[in-house]
Amino acid sequence: MTNKTMTRKISVKGQLVLPSEFRKQLNINSGDEVSVSLNDKDEIVIAKVPTKLDWHNLIKDVPTETVDVDKDGHYDKTKAPNFAKWMKEG
Repeated sequence: MTNKTMTRKISVKGQLVLPSEFRKQLNINSGDEVSVSLNDKDEIVIAKVPTKLDWHNLIKDVPTETVDVDKDGHYDKTKAPNFAKWMKEG
């Protein structure tokens, strides 16, 4: 990713307008949250906070299955193949 820098003025109320190009690229819309932090180089870092939809899209293709484990820690590998693979391969 190419670094892009733009200069913005702070309003009398201490507000800053994020460039529309940045908002579009990061899909930041009105009402979305951003985190604002100060790093050890005295730089202000603004980052998009993932939305519920962002998290949903991140995990939507992760397989899910019910794993029945008995009191001895055994389970049926044929009923939980993804879990069995994860247990074997990590």
